[in-house]
Amino acid sequence: MKTSLIVTTYNWPRALGRVLDSIAGQTRLPDEVIVADDGSGPDTAALLKARAARFPTALRHVWQEDQGFRAGRARNLAIAASRGDYLLLIDGDMVLHPDFVADHLAFATPGCFVQGSRVLTGPTTGARLLADPELRPSPWLPGLDRRRNALRLPWLARRLFARRPRPPRAIKTCNQGWWREDLLRLNGFDERMQGWGREDMELAWRAHHAGIHCRHLRFAALAWHLHHPERHVDGASANDRFLADTRRTGATRCTLGVDTHLAAMATNPPPDLRDPPAQPTLRRSA
Repeated sequence: MKTSLIVTTYNWPRALGRVLDSIAGQTRLPDEVIVADDGSGPDTAALLKARAARFPTALRHVWQEDQGFRAGRARNLAIAASRGDYLLLIDGDMVLHPDFVADHLAFATPGCFVQGSRVLTGPTTGARLLADPELRPSPWLPGLDRRRNALRLPWLARRLFARRPRPPRAIKTCNQGWWREDLLRLNGFDERMQGWGREDMELAWRAHHAGIHCRHLRFAALAWHLHHPERHVDGASANDRFLADTRRTGATRCTLGVDTHLAAMATNPPPDLRDPPAQPTLRRSA
């Protein structure tokens, strides 16, 4: 089973570099990493180019123009470009436990998507993790919120995972696992939803209506969220109306989604940044 790890980012290359460090240290590497870029400046592209030479697996970059918060569309671009059977979705501020990918694959279940958890770091601990790539995240770091999410207990994870799935709750795309064919069936994220909020929950409800159940994974596939000022304020979202409509109608597929990008990505896929750029063929003059 091939695995694609999709990392959403926006104008924080230092954090993205730390996340890439944690991906490179996985006990089970993904078959490719795709950075889904919601309009970052050239510093992010420069970071990826510099890291590519020594990165241990395929590294790709999909970018869209900065027109405000359009994380759903950025993820759709990456989904369309992906070559894996199973897709892991994280954010570009999530430092991964070395067994993150291996844990997700151990719990990948047909007919389900997996919702993982996260540990929240405070300003001081987040800064330490950001500054020191050798500092391994652990439950014992000071200044953690949701510290229980830093405990890796696979036996307990299996027991909790086996519980009967429930309707979507606590949905966050900072730590998820999906079968690619399921995301294509749902048509990915609804690109009408722009600005912060609800694009992940709306997708989860369409999956629920389609019989693709959400299973929560705790005490495995651990990830530490780097502290930063939020781009948004929690609360109401302009996208609440789309979520409400999906729940009311029982929709399973959005009309403006990943299928709008499939043909373009098949024709012109993002290159593996580790490969040298193709050199033009020189023709000898007569």
